[in-house]
Order: sequence, then C-alpha cells, then structure tokens
Amino acid sequence: MNNIYIKPNNWSIIEEGFEPNRVKSSESLMSLGNGAMGQRANFEEHYSGETFQGSYVAGVYYPDKTRVGWWKNGYPEYFAKVLNAPNWIGINVSVNGEVLDLAKCNKIKKFRRELNMKEGWLSRSFIATLQNFIEVKVETKRFLSLDFDEVGAIEYNVTPLNNDAQIEFSPYLDNGITNEDSNWDDTFWDVLSVNHDDEQAFIVSKTMKTHFYVCTSMQTQVSLNGSVLKQDKTVNDGINKIAFTYKNQVIKGDTITLTKYGGYTSDRNHDKNELISVSKKTLAKVSNMGFEALLELQKKSWAKIWDKADITIDGDVAAQQGIRFNIFQLNQTYSGNDARLNIGPKGFTGEKYGGSTYWDTEAYCIPFYMATKDQDVAKSLLEYRYNHLEKAIENAEKLGFTNGAALYPMVTMNGEECHNEWEITFEEIHRNGAIAFAIFNYYRYTGDFSYIPEKGLEVLIGIARFWHQRATYSEAKDKYVILGVTGPNEYENNVNNNWYTNYIAKWCINYALKSIDKVKEGYADDYARIVGKTKITDNELDRWKVTADGMYFPFSEENNVFLQQDGFLDKDLVTVANLPKSQRPINQKWSWDRILRSPYIKQADTLQGFYFFEDHFSTEELERHFDFYEPFTVHESSLSPCVHSIQAAKLDRMDQAYEFYLRTSRLDLDDYNHEVEEGLHITSMAGTWMSIVEGFGGMRVINDQLSFNPKIPQQWDGYSFKVNFRNQIIKVNVCRGHTHFELEGAQDLEILVNGKPVLITPNNLVKV
Repeated sequence: MNNIYIKPNNWSIIEEGFEPNRVKSSESLMSLGNGAMGQRANFEEHYSGETFQGSYVAGVYYPDKTRVGWWKNGYPEYFAKVLNAPNWIGINVSVNGEVLDLAKCNKIKKFRRELNMKEGWLSRSFIATLQNFIEVKVETKRFLSLDFDEVGAIEYNVTPLNNDAQIEFSPYLDNGITNEDSNWDDTFWDVLSVNHDDEQAFIVSKTMKTHFYVCTSMQTQVSLNGSVLKQDKTVNDGINKIAFTYKNQVIKGDTITLTKYGGYTSDRNHDKNELISVSKKTLAKVSNMGFEALLELQKKSWAKIWDKADITIDGDVAAQQGIRFNIFQLNQTYSGNDARLNIGPKGFTGEKYGGSTYWDTEAYCIPFYMATKDQDVAKSLLEYRYNHLEKAIENAEKLGFTNGAALYPMVTMNGEECHNEWEITFEEIHRNGAIAFAIFNYYRYTGDFSYIPEKGLEVLIGIARFWHQRATYSEAKDKYVILGVTGPNEYENNVNNNWYTNYIAKWCINYALKSIDKVKEGYADDYARIVGKTKITDNELDRWKVTADGMYFPFSEENNVFLQQDGFLDKDLVTVANLPKSQRPINQKWSWDRILRSPYIKQADTLQGFYFFEDHFSTEELERHFDFYEPFTVHESSLSPCVHSIQAAKLDRMDQAYEFYLRTSRLDLDDYNHEVEEGLHITSMAGTWMSIVEGFGGMRVINDQLSFNPKIPQQWDGYSFKVNFRNQIIKVNVCRGHTHFELEGAQDLEILVNGKPVLITPNNLVKV
C-alpha cells in the first residue's frame, strides 16, 4: 500500500486537507458516471496546478492511427480511444476581480471532498484566502443523474467571510480539449456551432473520422441566500467556447449560488439535426424540477441499485469501504440499459486502454451483472459479441484463417481489432476462450439455454474453427500444439504451448461440439438455419474432435504440475519473496527483456484455468499448482488478486485469502501500483465482488443447483450479500458458526450448503 489518505468510512470516499500532489489521484477516485457519460472529479473552478481533465460520452470514440517503430503485416491500423469530451462542468469564479485558483491562494483550510456512494453525489468544501486577502467559503455538490442520463447537475456556493465582495461566476462550455493519450496530437473534434438561448448554451461538434455528432449543453441560474436572482449576464463566445458571466455584490456572510445543469446528447440516440432541441427540452425539464428534487430522485435510484448489489461487512471498515467502492464504480460504468455498450477497463475515469472492450468483460464482469441485476443485462453483454461476429471472422481472415474461423479482438470498440502491441494483438488469443466460457457460464447460472440456438452457437462455431486451425500437429510429440502465443501472464511473450491457452482451446472445441448436438436434438429449426449459414459438416466436426483429443499439455513429472508453457523450468526460479521491494513493481523498474527472461508472473495464468474449470481438478491438484505458481506471481495485473483470493479461500487459507481480498478491493483506494491518477481499474472490480461471493461465500452452480460453502475471515464479525439466481433473490448472511438464508421469490428453492441439500422457502429465514 502506498497512498493511504482516504478516510475510513462505510459509505463514502473522503479526503481531508488540500495537497496538490493528490489532486490527480482524487480526480480518479471520486469520478462520477451514470452508464451514459462520466467524468473525473475535476474542480469546477479554474485550477492552474497539475490536473487531468476528463469527461467522456459512452460509445463515442476516435480511431487514433497506430504509432509503432516497426510496422508488421496484419497490424491494426488504429487504436480506438474513448474521447475526452467537451467540458460542461466549468465555472470560473473571481472575487473582487481575482480568479479563485486553489493553486495560487494564500491559504486553504478545512478542505474536504466526499464521494457519497450510497446516494451518488460528489461534494467539496473549503475556506480560501485569496491573494487580495478576501476570505471565502466554497461549498459544491454535483452528480450525474441516473434518471436523466444525458444530464448532470452542479450547485456551487460562495460565501465571503471577512468582507463584502463582488463575486463573479462564469459558467462555460469548452470544446478546446485534448486527450492525454493522443498518439499524434490530432484534433478529435470539429465544432459545428456555438450558440445560446436565454440561460441555455450549446456547442454542437462532430468527431473526426467516426463522425459522431454531440451537443454539449448547459443551463444556469444564480441565487442569493436561496432566492433566485433575475439579472442580466454577459455572453462571451468563440470558436470552441461559450461562457455566461454574472456579477453580484455580496454582503459578508451571505451566500451566492450558481446552479448549473449540463451534459451531452448524441446522434447515437437522437437525430443529429435535433440535438439542440432535445437538449433544450431536457435541460428545461430538470431545471424546472430543481436541484434538490433531482437529487432526491438520484438517492432513490441508487437505493434500488444497492438493494440488490450491496455487500455488508461487519467489523472491518477498510474491507467494507473497499467492496462498496468497487460495486459503486461498476454501476456507474455500465447500467445494462444499452446493449451497444460494454465495459472499458478504466470506465469513465481515465483514458488508458482506450476505453475499449477487453476479455475482462466475459471473464470477470458477467458474473457480477448476472447476480446483481438480471439475466437480460448479462445477455446484452453476450449479444454485444454476437453482433461483432462478422468482424471477428474478418479479424481472423486478416491473419490467414479461413472457413468462418473467428478471432475476437483483444481490444475493440466496434468489433475490429484495434490494439497496438504485437504480442497482444497477434498472440494473446486466449481471449476467444473467455468469450466462449461466458456463454457457458451464462447458461450454467441462468438456466436459459435459448441464447445458444438463437445466437451463441454461431459464436461457438467460429471460435472452434479458429482453435482447430490455430493448432499444429507435432510429429515429434504426436500431439497438437499451439505455438507463438501470450497467455494471461503478459510477462511471457511468444511462448509455445501455454497451458491455459491449450486447455481452453480444447474445452472450447468440446463445448461447441456438445452444444451442436444439443441444438440438433432439441432445436431443429435453429439447427437448420445455423448449418445453412455456417456450412458445418460431420467431417469438419470429426476433425475438430481429433484436434481436441490430441491437444498437448506441458507437464513436470518432478513437480507434478502442469507447466505454464514449454521451457518454464529453464528460468532462474527465484521466488517473489526473494525479490527486493525496491525492484517492485517490475513493470516500472525493469527492462522488458529482463521481465521476459524472469520467472515472474503478472497475473493468474495456469491458475486462471483452475479457476474457470475448478470442477475438472481435485482440491489436491489445485493446492499443488497454487503452491507452485503463486510464489512467482507479482500480481501486477489488477485481475490477479481476486482469482488468488477465491482459490486461497477454497484451500482454507483464510489469512492469505483476506490479504488478496484487501488488495483487490483497495487496489485503487490505496494505490498499490502507483498509477491511480491514470484512472481506476473498473473491470477488476467485478473480481472483488467474486472474491467475497465465490471466495468467502463459496458460491457455485453444481449440477444445476446453487451451492454455498461459507467461510469467514477472522477480521470480520459477519458479512452478507444477495444474488439473483434464476429470477429469485437469495440473501446470504454469514456469521460465526452459522449462515442465514432468505429467499425473495415465489417458489421454494433447494440449495446446497457445505455439500448438503437445504430447502429455502419464500420470506422465511433458514439458519444453517
């Protein structure tokens, strides 16, 4: 842990005291989102210190041309980037003609910032003495509405404390923004119009290349001691910016307030010629409601989310704050309301990874959304990949694959591969397996097989075709091998026979064959349609089976474990315990050459396979592999601690499971990897939820039954969570010595607890 300044609190993220070196970290930690847009927690007023300005609109991106030193055939031509959108939150403030700028004030005291996760708002307060010696108290609150997801609201209060003062508010819209991570410093936006109407202002702009049309808008109102002022304003507009200026003489102790509503409408949801008219109506509606009424709606909407998604932990504030922070950010990032969207690794909190879709969604996020929302939300995430199947086939064709073989992209916005590192783009092909596994996982959890004949089987066929073609028959081994890959452990590139990749390839083929048989037997019309579309034949399926049955898996007889890949034992096997802390994290301290030659594992690799396919292996086998690989794992991927926490809990190593849980839940809050200022690790946050529900709670689906094997860390007095299993809500409350189960549903449900059947009935408490 490196950067612990967030105050312990069950429901809020609180910072006290103004420290310039924490500004960018707090901008990430206190980011806001509503599934349709999001923003970092930038100050509304001007700030001349170091800051990372960031506002983002879901689904709006730019194809930034790939920048590499050596171009290779098949390279993606661009790296898609979520765009830093025009800034609508800005409010310049001056006091007696001096700009309020926390980087230049004589004195700042009582600085406090709070992200209230229970109710979904961000507040800030401080007392500042400006260089002209006027002392003012500032209190702000803002939120992005869940009910009107194209709108956010800000209330900005200024109170002069030691003298009367002229307070000037200049709320503005600014399209003159850039991305932090631009490859070529391109201009991403083309401004089409800047105009205003009464207290409303609008900038209509269009993205270069992708041609998304976006209207950024605002509506403002000034009040004195709670009473609305009717006054003239000055309008300043230019090519990229428009600002209103309000000047008022304020008596010492009185409070002047600017209320600002703003946000984005885009042609993803509206006719591009009607963006201003839609914005006008939306702004008028929310402003007529007023800030407090809109905030009350926000509180109620978050209460509904928390009713299903909350996890309570008794006796450990750090653990409680961590899990709620993770759940909060996941719900801010993806609501499930728009099947065209997915979950970027940074969500709306930064620009690293381009805001694109990775395999993280299928491997980590789908279980969270299945259990805390409903199966339709999870199905939308599966359909996202189905809708990109043709692009996945095109991606494979670019690399020489044929006959409808599909290689899903490692990184994408629209189904096309747009990652710009060759060892990822060409070699980290295991992502195909996660997409197939998500289809299996969805059916296993929901019991809804209908998705497979309707859409999923076509995806499974494309993936199986890829694996069949990607494998090579080795005469020396008399086995099928998969050469030149990168497994989940990205600290190994261009290796042969990565165990996880080979294993999931075999599983994908077998699962596709099993699904084909099931659809053939029970869904004749769908089967005929799929055969007509994909042209699969019995001969092709037989060849798939030969490949799957003959797959090679590297194994060490001496250590009695599967090897992560060929040649792993040739490394200098020095464990992490013998690696000086001064050398960590190695991705920031070592050359890439040194990392590749080391035995150090970035994240669960072989153990990722043991997590997915737990029922394929005995507990003893898991223990051997955990004991062999975890000591070499540096956990420098955010996706690593959660898998290890779940497996440590299964092995009854509760201290270790708890340590990994804290790391995954507080990865950003405590800035383990010294990088939180770049944004949060959103997709791994779903792994935090899994650490509790699947790790400590021991939740599994076994033979079509929900099963629990509850355990409790010694640091906790108890914990509880809810899961939506097949349209019934089960609440699990784990205490020392017993577990309570409650069923919110209409039908009795038999579950397994510690391997024994237990019947739970609606609205009755069952103690086990």
